[in-house]
Amino acid sequence: MVRLVGAEPARFAGTIETVEMHTGGEPVRIVAAGYPPIPGATILDKRRYARDNLDHLRKLLMFEPRGHVDMYGVLPVEPDLPEADLAVLFIHNEGYSTMCGHATIALGRYAVDTGIVPAVAPETAVNLQCPCGLVRVRVAVTATPSGPVSGAATFESVPSFAFALDRRAEVPGLGTVPFDIGYGGAFYALVEASDIGLSLSETPLARLVEAAGRITAHLAATVPLEHPDDGDLAFLYGTVLTDGRDGSGTQPTRNVCVFAEREVDRSPTGSGVCARMAVQCARGLGLGETRRFESLTGAVFEARATRRERAGRFEAVRVEVAGRAFYTGRSRFTVEADDPLGGGFLLR
Repeated sequence: MVRLVGAEPARFAGTIETVEMHTGGEPVRIVAAGYPPIPGATILDKRRYARDNLDHLRKLLMFEPRGHVDMYGVLPVEPDLPEADLAVLFIHNEGYSTMCGHATIALGRYAVDTGIVPAVAPETAVNLQCPCGLVRVRVAVTATPSGPVSGAATFESVPSFAFALDRRAEVPGLGTVPFDIGYGGAFYALVEASDIGLSLSETPLARLVEAAGRITAHLAATVPLEHPDDGDLAFLYGTVLTDGRDGSGTQPTRNVCVFAEREVDRSPTGSGVCARMAVQCARGLGLGETRRFESLTGAVFEARATRRERAGRFEAVRVEVAGRAFYTGRSRFTVEADDPLGGGFLLR
């Protein structure tokens, strides 16, 4: 059955300008101008304000006809951490995430190229405040006769940890599902595709999405989560289906992340990579050991755990993730007052 989601007139009469990027094929729509101010003493206050008062603008930018079900975006806001160079909220088809690695990689380049942080070769440091905390980004910069040129970026995660290991659940329509849950700025269920009779190379994407969506819905309803910093961080963001490999050696491990309202990440998923690394470290992976993670587009993120620390009652690690983002253009969005679909819609 086809469902029409949204389909309401827009409550907006201005213009919103964006910079368009992608990381591994996953879109990053960065709002550059035209968005109303988002008040709040902390970044989580701003997240709540945007969710409760400005959600019509998220739909306008993420939904059709300006976006699509797998669109992803960034709202710059005023930081409340003194060491932050910029702060952002992340938006998608369902709401507001707490961390996004692919967008962080893009935002590193954006901050350097727009002069938010002055470019310094061979590497420029950018401190990015996300809803999950401060994320430190290093952007490769090449000095050229025509000026500095930004390139690949590496970010260091907030403390990442294994929340649950070697668990099993009876998921409707799938049967017994072995799973782990890891936190890498957001919580993910981690499931080997072969354990539920699927293959990342042979199973149609629609079946992978359906299975991951069922797992997320069931575990979100049956497994209580907790985060030591704030209750707003304690929700299951999605499910990462993996090929069962660990990413060592010359062959990366492939995974697909299905998050929010069954949105499919085209990138290897930076926060998902941090969650997978945290689980591997809980099982004995050493600091400094490099692992490589590949998405369905063939994009690869490289990761390594750099140090151990605690996150409340959890043994945690800091994880560095490296990747590359690219510009795809600029957009200028407007709405006609009599457009019955101007507020955005999705066909599902």
